[in-house]
Amino acid sequence: MLLLGIDLGTSAIKVSVVDAETQKVLVSARSPEDTESSILSVLPGWAEQSPEQWWVDVEKAIAHVNASGTYDARDIGAIGISYQMHGLVLVDKENKPLRNAIIWCDSRAVDIGNEAFEALGREKTLSSLLNSPGNFTASKLAWVKQQEPAIYGKIAKFMLPGDYIASKLTNYISTSISALSEGIFWDFSKNQLSEEILNHFGFDRSLFPDIKPVFSEHGRLVPSVARSLGLKAGIPVSYKAGDQPNNALSLNVLKPGEVAATAGTSGVIYGVTDQLIYDQQSRVNTFAHVNYSVEQPSLGVLLCINGTGILNRWVKEHFGHGLSYDQMNGLAKSVERGSNGLRILPFGNGAERIFENRLPGAHIRNLDFNLHGRSHVFRASQEGVAFAFRYGLDIMRQNGMDPSVIRAGSANMFLSELFTEIFVDATGVPVQLYQNDGSVGAAIGAGIGVGAYNSAAEAFEGAIPIKTIEPGPTTPYEPLYQEWLGLLNEQLSN
Repeated sequence: MLLLGIDLGTSAIKVSVVDAETQKVLVSARSPEDTESSILSVLPGWAEQSPEQWWVDVEKAIAHVNASGTYDARDIGAIGISYQMHGLVLVDKENKPLRNAIIWCDSRAVDIGNEAFEALGREKTLSSLLNSPGNFTASKLAWVKQQEPAIYGKIAKFMLPGDYIASKLTNYISTSISALSEGIFWDFSKNQLSEEILNHFGFDRSLFPDIKPVFSEHGRLVPSVARSLGLKAGIPVSYKAGDQPNNALSLNVLKPGEVAATAGTSGVIYGVTDQLIYDQQSRVNTFAHVNYSVEQPSLGVLLCINGTGILNRWVKEHFGHGLSYDQMNGLAKSVERGSNGLRILPFGNGAERIFENRLPGAHIRNLDFNLHGRSHVFRASQEGVAFAFRYGLDIMRQNGMDPSVIRAGSANMFLSELFTEIFVDATGVPVQLYQNDGSVGAAIGAGIGVGAYNSAAEAFEGAIPIKTIEPGPTTPYEPLYQEWLGLLNEQLSN
C-alpha cells in the first residue's frame, strides 16, 4: 500500500507519497514551488490566508507527484493530513469559506481571550482547559461573532485548517480532541466540550464538527474529487493532526519526557507528559497529543516562538540578495561568537505567548555602521532565535519539563550547522537530528490510522538519528545570553 501525506504549512503545501511497507519516500512536491504562500495582514497584528488557495495548492502538489511516474496513483490506500495549528476556517452549508482563514499568528483576538480568562476565573480556566483562551481558535471565533455578525450568522461549521482540507477531499467534516484542545474548546477535567467556553462566548454546539480519534476514518475520497486528483475513490483520510503533534509523532516522541523541536516559520519545543499540567501565566500551552485517550492521557506541552524562521527569511530578503541560505550561513560563520555586540530580538510576528500574548516587536540593538555588515546580521539573527528558545525552555523547566535530549528534524533552521551548534550551546541540551518531514509524518500517520502498523510506536521504531550534537565543555553563550536577556527585559518594561 502507498500512503499520501499532506502538510498544510504557513509557507507552502507539501505532499509526499510513501511506501507503507518500506517507509521509503517515493516522491515529494510542494506548492507554490519557488515562492512562499502570502500572509494577508490588513491591519497590524492580523494574519490571514485563503482556504481556497490552500486547496488549489493541494491540487497542484498532488498533480505534480502523480506526474512523476514513480508509482501508480491507484495504489495509494490512505491519506493523512498535518496542518498549521490554531487557525479558524468558517464555511457555509455548501462548505464554501465565508472569509479568509484567521491563522495561528493573528493577534486580533488577544483582548477577547484575556477578558474571558478573567471572567471565567484564571485558576478554574487553567485547571480545566490547561490554557488561557489567549488568541487561540475559540477567541478568534468570538471575534468574528462580535465584529462580523453577518458572516457569523451564515456559519454552518467552523474548522481548523486540516479539517477543511479533509472536508474538501471527503465532503465530510470532522475534528478531534487534539484539535479542539488546541483551539481551547476542550475541558480536560470533564473530558468534553467546555460548557464554560460555549456559554461565555455564546457558541452553539451545532457549529462543532463530529469528534473522531486522530487515527481514524475522517471520511472517504468522493468520486468527483478522486477523478480530478487522479486517485482512487473511497480511500480514507485516516489521520489528521496539528503540525507540532505531527512533528513529534514523526520523531517518535510519544512517551512522557520525550521532547521534539522545530524551527520553521515559528520555533517550537514540544514535550510529552502524562500529567494535566499548565503554566500559571499560560506562557507555554498544553494540548492533547496524537495518542491522547481518556484512559491514558498523553499531552504535549508546547513552547512557541512566532518569530523564528520568518526572521531568517526576512533577513535573507533584505540583507541576503542573491545569496542562498547556505551562503548566508557561511558568512555568519566568519563572524565571531556574539556578532561583535549586535543583538536581535526576534519577536516581530504577532503576539508571543511566552510574553503573555504581548507584542514586543522585533528589534536590532547596538548596530554600529562602522563595525557591522550583513554577515553580523546573519549571525545575530540566528543567535537571537537560539536565545529565544533558551528563554522559552527555561519557562518549560519551571513547569517540570527538563529534557535531557531534544529530537529535531534536519530541516528549516536546523539545516544550518551553525544554528544547531548555537542552539545546543545556548540551551545546554544535546540535539539529535533525524531525517523527517511533516508530509512524510502525515503519510505514516495515515498508515497507522488505516491499520498498516500495529501502533504509532511500531511505525517509527526504526528511526535512528543521523547526527547528535552535544554542548561544548564550557558555556560560552551564557554571558551573551544574559546580556540579550537584559535587552529583552528592558524592551518588555517599556
